[in-house]
Amino acid sequence: MRRTTMLVICTLALALCAGSAWAATTPPPADTLKVDYFSNANTAGAPDGTVRLTNPGTAGGNICAAIFVVDPYQELSECGSCFLSPDGLRTLSVNTDLTSNPLTGVTLSTGTIKIVSTPTVGGVCPLPTKLAPTPAIRSWATHIQNSNFSITETASQDATLSAAEVTRLQGECSAIALDGSGKGILSCGTGD
Repeated sequence: MRRTTMLVICTLALALCAGSAWAATTPPPADTLKVDYFSNANTAGAPDGTVRLTNPGTAGGNICAAIFVVDPYQELSECGSCFLSPDGLRTLSVNTDLTSNPLTGVTLSTGTIKIVSTPTVGGVCPLPTKLAPTPAIRSWATHIQNSNFSITETASQDATLSAAEVTRLQGECSAIALDGSGKGILSCGTGD
């Protein structure tokens, strides 16, 4: 009887610990991570793609758009953080702002763009090496299609932002800041 009681107590304690660990890694809500792509960037004869960002004001104030540009080999090429006031609109050029300063020196023609909404720090947007995901961002991108370079525009897709992804993005952007000597830092385009 004592063994059974001890086994039940240990099982309950283990279940509580596992539940607490799961709760600590629950992903942030929607509108914290937007994902998009670009193609035919920096290609002769192709128009420039754009990414447009806005802060709908749901966070109650200013936010930062932490932006991560990933190459086709799943390696971070550039990162940065751009200020957005409520109802502000920021426009970024794929060729000029997102792909012109790659860490490796290899200018991208295709890749993925990840945008994490995070609060400002002292009213500014530092390099995204510490993220505090906050639901408060919308984005759209133009896409330059393959052979005829026709242009389409779509809303960026919501994606689940896991704790592991936050850690990975922060770590890779920190590595760019430490080792890039200014390379790998994107620019924020125009507007707000």
